[in-house]
Amino acid sequence: MNRPEHLIEDPDVTALELNDVGWVGVDKESPRVVELHDYLVANNGIRGLEIADPDQIEKATELFYRDGFVVVRDVLDTDQLEFIRSGCDDVIHQILEKDATRYGNRGSHRYSFGGSSISGHLMHRPEWAMLIDLSTVTPILKSIFGSSNYIARGGGGDFCLPGAIEYQGLHADMGDRRVLTNPKTGKQRIFGSFYDPRGKLNYRDLPCPYVCCNFLMVDFTATNGPTRQIPGTQHSQQPIPTLEEEPEWMKLSTVCPAPAGSVLIRDIRAWHGGTPNVSDEVRAIPNAEFYAPWFHEPMPKSMPRSIYETLSEHGKHLCRFIVADTVDEVKVGVRDDIGSIRPK
Repeated sequence: MNRPEHLIEDPDVTALELNDVGWVGVDKESPRVVELHDYLVANNGIRGLEIADPDQIEKATELFYRDGFVVVRDVLDTDQLEFIRSGCDDVIHQILEKDATRYGNRGSHRYSFGGSSISGHLMHRPEWAMLIDLSTVTPILKSIFGSSNYIARGGGGDFCLPGAIEYQGLHADMGDRRVLTNPKTGKQRIFGSFYDPRGKLNYRDLPCPYVCCNFLMVDFTATNGPTRQIPGTQHSQQPIPTLEEEPEWMKLSTVCPAPAGSVLIRDIRAWHGGTPNVSDEVRAIPNAEFYAPWFHEPMPKSMPRSIYETLSEHGKHLCRFIVADTVDEVKVGVRDDIGSIRPK
């Protein structure tokens, strides 16, 4: 889908139920979509996917370090799940009001919560702030990092609508430090943090520097766009394959089935990507993100002090780098371009 010169607004979307906002410009009854749906039902999902319980801290840690990710069930109780679902519903409708064609910002019908936000995060919302210090997740994070002194980076997540029929390419969410210079202005932009001037180590040689906790709002099924994770790739030095190069087993290496209320805890260096949502429900995975105690990258002030004051003492300590000093310091709302990616 070519990027339109201007996104088209969709004021009518506010009247739609969440699961009625997809399948825009995509025929769900087309032979291609029906064939894809049936193929995913028959083949999608990691065989023998191991899921930990919240009190299985050692098991969860071992699976995380083995595979680069772990699923832990029942980390949100009924009230917490409904609270964050309501927040997702609200934010998704706000984003879609600006995108009638469902162009997306991570592909058609596919969106990043943080990428759509002016601040780059959603820590100005209490639903996301709740995810910072959960009694079911915090002990596992302390075990993974070997410390209680880790750092909250912020939070966002992603969602895909019914009608997201394309795969997102495999990728990692960080890299070594790169400095890009604008040839016209000379202005430099720095991406990443770790850099070994000797050229002996790169970011994949390190212990886990950065964890993302994605919370499942609905059951991950074969057809609703479950995240695909390639086990054991967090330290891989091999080039990440393109969609054309990717073997079929990787496209089917999805974290399903997994129940709503679970968390997918990821080493963000592990190869992962989005998959088709050919179901009738929106698949949203809001997240909270954390740095190891020894790792640091620039972090915007994304949490208003009023939200910060509602946190536990541990939560406040984690958010020490992202809390704003004044009310006006956090600019909130949806970006006019929803963070859509322009073609190269």
